[in-house]
Amino acid sequence: MTDAYAITARTTPSRLPSRVSYDRAAVHAVLDEALVAHVGFVIDGSPVVLPLLHARVGDVLYLHGSAGARVLRAARDGGMDVCVTVTLTDGLVLARSAFHHSINYRCVIAHGTATSVDSPTEKDAALTALVEAAVPGRSVGTREPNRKELAATTVLRLNLGEVSLKVRTGGPSDDPEDMDMPHWAGVLPLTTTPGRPQPADDMPASTPTPAHVIDWRRPSPK
Repeated sequence: MTDAYAITARTTPSRLPSRVSYDRAAVHAVLDEALVAHVGFVIDGSPVVLPLLHARVGDVLYLHGSAGARVLRAARDGGMDVCVTVTLTDGLVLARSAFHHSINYRCVIAHGTATSVDSPTEKDAALTALVEAAVPGRSVGTREPNRKELAATTVLRLNLGEVSLKVRTGGPSDDPEDMDMPHWAGVLPLTTTPGRPQPADDMPASTPTPAHVIDWRRPSPK
């Protein structure tokens, strides 16, 4: 396995190529930090994009959804071509001019054929990985899914091979003629910060809040 993904026609940008990376570790870091993946596909001639939970295990991306969802049903019939997009917003870039306002971001785009996970062993492992991807340590603090719940859940497998990462960092790119304008310019950083855990209304008061909830944090950018 190389340190970078292969460059293909679909992962070659049409603009700002200096922002694109194929570094495997950097791609994995973004996928692991993000909580939601947007999955695009075409069905019955129309484009559809769905937000799905995801988990990365090595060079495999697992996607979770209801067995009744169209994309998941279609993927069971030999697979479905998809485009998966994961975006993290790191800051608002505020320029002196409205035109040069921007966002600092890290965005992974993966192309490939998503297939349904039919092996019970792989499906169990993927579902555990999905829970752990959201809240590390949570899988040992919950009941395992029963047969009915497993039947109602579909897990898709996407092998990561055609992948790119695009990143914007730094401050605004103001025009030279605007530098003396009296408007504030800079970056407003954004982070995902958890609030105070809120117990369920029917939770007994004697039930302690587990450490994996109290200590929850997203992975830090590499």
